[in-house]
Amino acid sequence: MAVENCTVFTDFMLLGLSDRQEVQQGLFVLFLLVYGLTVIANLGMILLIKMEPRLHTPMYYLLSNLSFCDVCFSSTVSPKMLTDFLFEQKRIPYIICAIQMYFFGAFADVECLMLAVMAYDRYVAICNPLLYTTAMSRRVYTQLVAIVYMESLMDSAINTFCTFRLSFCTSNVINHFFCDFPPLLALSTSDTSINQIVMFTFSTCVMGCSIITVLLSYSYIITTVLRVNSAEGRRKAFSTCTSHLTAVAIFHGTLLFMYLRPSSSYSMDTDKLASVFYTVVIPMLNPLIYSLRNKDVKGALKKAIDTNLCSG
Repeated sequence: MAVENCTVFTDFMLLGLSDRQEVQQGLFVLFLLVYGLTVIANLGMILLIKMEPRLHTPMYYLLSNLSFCDVCFSSTVSPKMLTDFLFEQKRIPYIICAIQMYFFGAFADVECLMLAVMAYDRYVAICNPLLYTTAMSRRVYTQLVAIVYMESLMDSAINTFCTFRLSFCTSNVINHFFCDFPPLLALSTSDTSINQIVMFTFSTCVMGCSIITVLLSYSYIITTVLRVNSAEGRRKAFSTCTSHLTAVAIFHGTLLFMYLRPSSSYSMDTDKLASVFYTVVIPMLNPLIYSLRNKDVKGALKKAIDTNLCSG
């Protein structure tokens, strides 16, 4: 399409999750509660890990980074979504849409790769306990986290730049509740084949590396644990992994459904529901999963509560 025939839009219109006012009011209350719980639970996890000396280990350092990521991940989507529930017109300026897409993509990658680093940490702790303090020294795990953030920020920057180089000439209405890559590509009047290849390649690399790392780590972990003669030893080893495996299964299962399936099976309405799950629900579930299934976290939480009650 010629440039002179292209309408220049200064903002986009989001269709949101529903166009019925009574439904939107109910959704506002529901997602406000979910977002509030997400922020409180994850910031509480970070504070608990910082305050409790027993949790000053690589595993909990990585968990605190996952909690930070969850707060940021949810905050890229939830505040705008909550605001849109209160207004009939759901406008988002062009530049804000690009910023939202960038940080959404970055923190999605951080979450994905952080789960892989946490799996590697569990592998070293269980399979090579004598080398754990060296293999997962402060320098090592700090560098791993830094690499995760650098790779994620670069990946999202490339995808966002490629997306916003496209032309949006015929419509500015996004059939979604936030600026995500697939609905923007569907809206564009440009040839998006290169974008789809880039998005698929980066998504496959990030998720592939994460899933392979998790699978390899846990295959070694399972083999090592099964060799343990003590039933109590096996139970203790597996108990440190179940919460992480649960978080991995939920997050990766949703992302695989979203981004690594044939375009012929693409449904925007179905994807909106899946997006709600991994952008809003999963960040709330992660701290609950780790607190409910982790003996050390539960112990530290009980100690903090008892201390506050006694001081009060």
